[in-house]
Amino acid sequence: MSVTERQIRDELAKVMTPRGVPLTQAGVLSEIAIKDGKAYFSLNVSSGEVQAWDKVRAQAETVVRAIPGISVAMVVLTAERSAGAAQTGASKGVPNVAGHRAPHGRGGLPKQSEIPGVAAIIAVASGKGGVGKSTTAINLALGLRDLGLRVGLLDADIYGPSVPRLTGIHGKPRLNDSKKMIPLEQFGLSIMSIGFLVEEETPMIWRGPMVMSAVTQMLREVAWGELDVLVVDMPPGTGDAQLTLAQEVPLKGAVIVSTPQDLSLIDARRGLAMFKKVNVPVLGIVENMSYFQCPECGTRSDIFGHGGARHEAERLGVPFLGEVPLHMSIRATSDAGTPVVVSEPNGPHATIYRAIATQVRDQLKDVLAMAAD
Repeated sequence: MSVTERQIRDELAKVMTPRGVPLTQAGVLSEIAIKDGKAYFSLNVSSGEVQAWDKVRAQAETVVRAIPGISVAMVVLTAERSAGAAQTGASKGVPNVAGHRAPHGRGGLPKQSEIPGVAAIIAVASGKGGVGKSTTAINLALGLRDLGLRVGLLDADIYGPSVPRLTGIHGKPRLNDSKKMIPLEQFGLSIMSIGFLVEEETPMIWRGPMVMSAVTQMLREVAWGELDVLVVDMPPGTGDAQLTLAQEVPLKGAVIVSTPQDLSLIDARRGLAMFKKVNVPVLGIVENMSYFQCPECGTRSDIFGHGGARHEAERLGVPFLGEVPLHMSIRATSDAGTPVVVSEPNGPHATIYRAIATQVRDQLKDVLAMAAD
């Protein structure tokens, strides 16, 4: 028998709020979405109440997860600016950071905290969509696995999660005794994606604070276990998800994916500048779709130009990690859920990804050595 919204609201009525009334009477609950044993809703409070309501969010998740028939509960805390807000970033339309806010240290900056058991977290990012970032992320993760590392992959692209398709995973995460989600295992990787929790066609019509809270939950409410590297496939751009990741955890580096043409490189520069501004080391740039080599005649064509990412890396003083060609086998294996490093491990493209992974590992060697001691 499926769980009803009334059952969930009855349990939420047992949660008291800072306003002195039950959660269902506080006027903060959104509509409750229920599908296949998974429940999603948000709590919308004013920006000044966020810290006081974070415990309420956690309690709401706990009581909903305890309902027989509910396997996953995701409760997002969002904050709206007050009508009389000063002319700050929030009053100019910039969303407030809400939910799971880290404690603040000197200067008002968030105090980052490690994820227990995870030695290094790295981001794979791009300034724009359509440059092959997710394909690069999973093949990089597989390359690191081939180097003998214990690797996890977090698909943080909330609006367009690609990892379920790239891995061929159709299962749903289970909860452990601590009510944390257990990552799904595929190709020797521990994998989590918002795409495991929603249907492929479901649009994620979420405001910025909801995205930030969801990213934080997938970082901290997942039982990652012991990992050498957690690779995070970021959404394109320089927005809320990137800011949340940089604020929440001490990122050990970022890999920027670009194509050779000027338009992509302009956006890649923004990504590089953002990570530098939040003191995240840039591990290097990958030039994806670098060239096309005809499988019939062997003629090489620089469809999007060539060498732009290498020149940009040299100009900015960051490592150039390598060129990945535009090739049908990379596209076909990705669509089939068997990335090229898995399906053609001895082929030339797998060799390229492993070479990129080797450079990334070498830059993380001090961090990994410290974790091993």
